[in-house]
Amino acid sequence: MSDASNSSTPNQERNTENWFTSWFDTPYYHILYKDRNYREAQIFMDNLTHYLNLPEKAKVLDLACGKGRHSIYLNQLGFNVLGADLSENSIAEASKNSNETLHFKVHDMREPFEEKFDAIFNLFTSFGYFESDEDNLTTLKAIKDSLSEYGFAVIDFMNVNQVIETLVPEEVKTVDGIDFKIKRYVQDGHIIKEIDFEDQGRHFHFTEKVKALTLKDFEDLMAEAGIFLLDIFGDYKLKKFHKTESERLIMIFK
Repeated sequence: MSDASNSSTPNQERNTENWFTSWFDTPYYHILYKDRNYREAQIFMDNLTHYLNLPEKAKVLDLACGKGRHSIYLNQLGFNVLGADLSENSIAEASKNSNETLHFKVHDMREPFEEKFDAIFNLFTSFGYFESDEDNLTTLKAIKDSLSEYGFAVIDFMNVNQVIETLVPEEVKTVDGIDFKIKRYVQDGHIIKEIDFEDQGRHFHFTEKVKALTLKDFEDLMAEAGIFLLDIFGDYKLKKFHKTESERLIMIFK
């Protein structure tokens, strides 16, 4: 799909492989999503860390951490946290909050870490960005290889069945005086969101493209990666997963 384009460069080459490297590095990504429900996210992390019964000062990896808001909260809960993200801008911003038990680094999630973690969290649909199934499999293997002997990993993904059923095809969302025109559709096994807007006399176009992975898809990938899927939840209160009704697909594995 696309990198950013502006109206003065209509023939700009577009990058379908790594759409996320450009979009996540712009300030507009953070403007569009600034009103996300972070209290709900904190309750989720409370529930998750309680359920996993993580020891005090456990080593936690927040994989695809963005600007580190959730890493900071996990650190406040008493954990030794590393936040990792591919976006250099996001990590630069997150690193302003670093302390002795909270660190951030630029990292490609397809690569395993040398150090081992008691818990690895990949939260809020931060998976399925890659074009190839091989890259998704590689990412799962990297997560598995970065866990300590008694460690657990968590992927919090959208429930694709519910998302497709309730997809809003078009809307305009105005944030900070910018009208974001959003189109959503399903194509070639991906859920695609096209975002168009103008700011300071320039036209911008970005695309979010996430592979529409079902629970069955994850089960197949995990089996191939030698991963044991231990539990599945359907929302941030850790209620049972329902294929058609649940908002989230939360998988706990090792």
